[in-house]
Amino acid sequence: MKLYQLYSKQAFPITQKTAWDFLSNPDNLKVITPDHMGFTILSGLDRPMYSGQIIQYEVSPFRGYSTRWVTEITHVKEGEYFVDEQRFGPYALWHHKHFIKVVDGGVEMEDIIDYKLPLGILGQLAHPILVKKQLKQIFSYREEKLLSLFGSLDTHQKILEFKSI
Repeated sequence: MKLYQLYSKQAFPITQKTAWDFLSNPDNLKVITPDHMGFTILSGLDRPMYSGQIIQYEVSPFRGYSTRWVTEITHVKEGEYFVDEQRFGPYALWHHKHFIKVVDGGVEMEDIIDYKLPLGILGQLAHPILVKKQLKQIFSYREEKLLSLFGSLDTHQKILEFKSI
């Protein structure tokens, strides 16, 4: 079984409350997802984020292919972190941790995603060609969109890394 990890970190000159209010609102996922992915939230926006919340999406990660994606918010510590886990969707495993930490001049947002692809060896072969490339594009878009919304803390370097674990 091969697991992968995506790690992303950025800092912004905003308050912890501003960062939390933006990141913990599932409706803002559409704002930071590339338009070509046809990202649509189907359900789960009826209340502020809470542990146990189920959110359903439709997304088209590749041209000509769309899928439903169901995630559960499994852990929430208001203002500091939340975790979403795929319950149904394109991955064999998707565990996404979102952290917000106060730093000099603003906040640091950190994402750690542990994921596994379906289809065994075929999934592993598809990782460098399709999946890693797509995730890199999505998170690069997300970084640029967040920069355009909030600006940047020049004292912190943005990071986007992949590794096998």
